[in-house]
Amino acid sequence: MPELFLPTLHTFAMNNIFTGSLGLFRFRAKPNVVMATAKEVDFEQSSIFVEYWHGLYCYEKSQMEGQETFPMTEEGRQAMLQWLTSKI
Repeated sequence: MPELFLPTLHTFAMNNIFTGSLGLFRFRAKPNVVMATAKEVDFEQSSIFVEYWHGLYCYEKSQMEGQETFPMTEEGRQAMLQWLTSKI
């Protein structure tokens, strides 16, 4: 079975929303970036909010089946991947 793809923490640190899918499983990850300085992200204070759904339609046209917030750390990214994989 193919694996879900999650971008690096740098992608989220740049305040990019990421949507992904595997078959009919779909998810959306939205970062909440807290800046330590004008140019430096405070990864310990930042987080990533994730929602998922199953179906053919986009985020705006779908009913969310679950949501969770993870810290913006490598451990949080791995926990998010495991959580999403368990929902497929």
